[in-house]
Amino acid sequence: MKKKIETVCVQGGYSPKNGEPRQIPIVQSTTFKYDTSEDMGKLFDLEASGYFYTRLANPTNDAVAAKICQLEGGSAAMLTSSGQAANFYAVFNIANCGDHVIASSSIYGGTYNLFAVTMKKMGVDFTFVSPDCTEEELNAAFKANTKAVFGEMIANPALTVLDIEKFAKAAHAHGVPLIVDNTFATPVNCRPIEWGADIVTHSTTKYMDGHGATVGGCIVDSGKFDWLKYAEKFPGLCTPDDSYHGIIYAEKFGLGGAFITKATSQLMRDFGSIQSPQNAFLLNLGLESLHVRVKRHCENAQAVAEFLAQNDKVSWVRYCGLPGDKYHALAEKYLPNGSCGVVSFGVKGGRKAAEKYMKNLKVFAIETHVADARSCCLHPASATHRQMNDEELIAAGVSPDLVRMSCGIENAQDLIDDIAQALACV
Repeated sequence: MKKKIETVCVQGGYSPKNGEPRQIPIVQSTTFKYDTSEDMGKLFDLEASGYFYTRLANPTNDAVAAKICQLEGGSAAMLTSSGQAANFYAVFNIANCGDHVIASSSIYGGTYNLFAVTMKKMGVDFTFVSPDCTEEELNAAFKANTKAVFGEMIANPALTVLDIEKFAKAAHAHGVPLIVDNTFATPVNCRPIEWGADIVTHSTTKYMDGHGATVGGCIVDSGKFDWLKYAEKFPGLCTPDDSYHGIIYAEKFGLGGAFITKATSQLMRDFGSIQSPQNAFLLNLGLESLHVRVKRHCENAQAVAEFLAQNDKVSWVRYCGLPGDKYHALAEKYLPNGSCGVVSFGVKGGRKAAEKYMKNLKVFAIETHVADARSCCLHPASATHRQMNDEELIAAGVSPDLVRMSCGIENAQDLIDDIAQALACV
């Protein structure tokens, strides 16, 4: 029986047997006991499944990862300590020193910095392209050493909508996978794998947790990209790994398991960006209501966006649910049931006016957070994107007057009234 997404949110990933706990148990243990060294040796050789050290795998984490995998329609998944770790692992698992990656320029500022600064120091070169680029411009960005294409389904905070099929077509024509960060849309509103994405990432800190309680990330593999077909491009997956007795991941674990097994056994082993079992447990509580909350987030954001679009102190509004929005057509294609709870807009008067507006909010809290049950807001140019210069800000879709409003699940009229009184102070 194929369950609908609402049922998967509540019951996916964990099926207790007779007499077992109904709720996912928190296995708060660093290590696991075995009767013989031979039993443990099989685990170290990746010859048997099981647990021996929580840095690599833990039953609680695996159950929650399995739920997210099921929600996205993937073949395998892993939890990480944060969304940043998820994006880093997803890219670094296949692109190393001397390699090249294409990324949409309209991505979260922290991810941009990870790619353009930190991973550049590691020898990975990135070319940033506009999400609105033509197919010709996109194809021109590929190089002989390109190993992946990366984009955000709904960009934070620019709210551009990625044309998954366009980016997937180009990536596959050049024999590389498309990685899509689906944090804002969540699998409730979009499942990128169904449109051609090969790897999906999440900052589970956002809507999946939804309550500002846990930082975390997740990587989901579609199990559809044929690594062996392009073996020369992906030696890490298609040649022997000397640190695991010569295992060739793509051969031993197949399309459905190679990517996540390598990310776990190599990157998690060496970098250790694990999510704690306690956090995974809390994340699962958030997932159980994800389908209910996301609908309310979208309803509130739509109401707020429509109000802002009619306010004379607002210079522009960006929300793909508005018929006049630049990305409305793409949203109707990829996000027919709603996009997210985040609205971006510009306050007339620029940076100073935007800052004054924010100081007068009473329901919306100024936070670096977003996608929470409680409404919050941010001025990205002076916070999350402050490491960018003006040229980079514009390329990322962020202007000095931009305010990002994350609409929670409160009463919509209360949110509108708060915005109205704050704008009246400008």
